[in-house]
Amino acid sequence: MISRIDLRGDALPEGGALRDLLPRAEFDVEAALETVRPICEDVRHRGSAAVIEWGEKFDGVRIESVRVPAEAISRALQELDPAVRAALEESIRRARLVHREQRRTTHTTQVVPGGTVTEKWVPVERVGLYVPGGRSVYPSSVVMNVVPAQEAGVEGVAVASPPQKEFGGLPHPTILAACALLGVDEVYAAGGAQAVAMFAYGTEDCPPVNLVTGPGNIYVAAAKRLLKGRIGIDAEAGPTEIAILADATADPVHVAADLISQAEHDPMAAAVLVTDSEELAAATEAELVPQVAATKHIKDRVEPALAGRQSAIVLVSSIADGLKVVDAYGAEHLEIQTADAAAVADRVRNAGAIFVGPWSPVSLGDYCAGSNHVLPTGGCACHSSGLSVQSFLRGIHIVDYSRDALAEVTHHVVTLAEAEDLPAHGAALKARFAEGELDEHRGWKVPRQ
Repeated sequence: MISRIDLRGDALPEGGALRDLLPRAEFDVEAALETVRPICEDVRHRGSAAVIEWGEKFDGVRIESVRVPAEAISRALQELDPAVRAALEESIRRARLVHREQRRTTHTTQVVPGGTVTEKWVPVERVGLYVPGGRSVYPSSVVMNVVPAQEAGVEGVAVASPPQKEFGGLPHPTILAACALLGVDEVYAAGGAQAVAMFAYGTEDCPPVNLVTGPGNIYVAAAKRLLKGRIGIDAEAGPTEIAILADATADPVHVAADLISQAEHDPMAAAVLVTDSEELAAATEAELVPQVAATKHIKDRVEPALAGRQSAIVLVSSIADGLKVVDAYGAEHLEIQTADAAAVADRVRNAGAIFVGPWSPVSLGDYCAGSNHVLPTGGCACHSSGLSVQSFLRGIHIVDYSRDALAEVTHHVVTLAEAEDLPAHGAALKARFAEGELDEHRGWKVPRQ
């Protein structure tokens, strides 16, 4: 059901050589670019009509308007199961608590008397938030995208999610209800590359945005890559991943359940156990059998995900080696189920999010931990972070120097400008002072140019 990779014995290789030994899904965004390019160009030139036509082709339903009517959003909330509403409200409450603490404040540094640099944080003006709607329904992704944008102070928040044939061409009602709970009334029935292009270029129904965030399939990722520069993006999200670093103290029932919980997302989902315990590996393999048999989505998601090249049990000689492996892997979600799990977690360098101990499973983070579940995949955790308030802010430096403060440093600027063969840079400073005036500073004289 799941393969093994044995890295015990010899010293582990370093860097890329170790990464190449680890399981990973094939996710060729570059190859998908040529598929999405004509879609994006069509939306650029024909606007909403193209979005509607591509939606009919890919989602199997013809809609009259891309913009979701306000009454449909209100109705979805009114008809929402009270238990689901309560769970979403609690998810929102906890996410706000965490993300509110991420807000940046303006800070001024006095570099020299009369010379300051202030860094102020300004939210992007308008964002497009993508919420998938394929194999599963993700109202939780509405929460994870909207809350940090709102806490950052973004004024214009628009959500796009694919039209659903079952619901008359509207996005899934639970997604609409989540939007209503968050006060988002600008929602579009648009999916895939056409939704990203709609956000990037704008249409007669949807003004263009500055930034697009949110997970999606390979075509969403390819459209993000294609249009990056015209819009900012959070990341090119690939198949979801879980890695579990565990020793003999871990409960194989928990480990198997957590591997399955990630495998049920998609047949390309990755489920990886890294352990120094042969006994835990064998017990987890045995435990997978009855748990898989008892779950849903067995044949179309769970079994192919666990059996795929992207999933494996990786045996290592020690937890120290296990740490090297998980750092090389850079998992989207990393669970630490070891003795003294908090201390082990503190040694991890590369992960989208870390879940410490047996009572902090990834599923908690997906919904109600307060953390964000929009995280880097495909090893990108070695250089990228998950979605946060910071994702929606721009730091702007404000330079404010007095005449004396500029005069005091002019000779350094001139020296560096001439070292780079850019004399006009230095001349731009010298032009501000009368001939001989700079004699008072550093005892040197700069003739006026």
